[in-house]
Amino acid sequence: MQAHSNVTCTAFVGHRLIASGPLSEVVLATKQALDAAGDEPVLIFNDRSSRQVEIDFRGTPGEVLARLSDDTTAPPAARGPGRPKLGVVAREVTLLPRHWDWLATQPGGASAALRRLVEDASRGNNSKVRAREASEAVDRFMQTMTGDFPGHEEASRAFWRKEAAMFEAVTAPWPVDVRDHLRRLAAMAWDEASGTS
Repeated sequence: MQAHSNVTCTAFVGHRLIASGPLSEVVLATKQALDAAGDEPVLIFNDRSSRQVEIDFRGTPGEVLARLSDDTTAPPAARGPGRPKLGVVAREVTLLPRHWDWLATQPGGASAALRRLVEDASRGNNSKVRAREASEAVDRFMQTMTGDFPGHEEASRAFWRKEAAMFEAVTAPWPVDVRDHLRRLAAMAWDEASGTS
């Protein structure tokens, strides 16, 4: 996982929101809730991606936090081909002969030309990428938390069609913490898609 100091998360025990904020604060609040409640399922979501964050809650709160920092100081993976000091990694690319011919005529060779093409494409598509990632975060959260709720499919369709009123109506009877978090995610995704974020 990325550096934990930059990660914000939201934790749920069952359908109840426990904490939202920096990972270390969320982990401590969740540890307290687990120690008090016990058997209910706990899920922690990365706020940006809605990917689940796996935490080992065994031991004292200090031990749990120590394991978090251990994750960020893990030794780097063994280096393979490429120029590792520069962060360059060698991988196989399959292209048609005419593509190889074109790359061979580019200044700096095929690798430099491919890097330039990727950089140019990634700069031009940042808003599209953010919009897609925000929409995927909504979908991921819904699949995990609301998949068995009545109206889940209708809410999903309303989200993808950007029908905010229908989305609000279908999600209205859902548990308040799950519903409110999902609505926040959906609003952010719609803002990204319209370019207003």
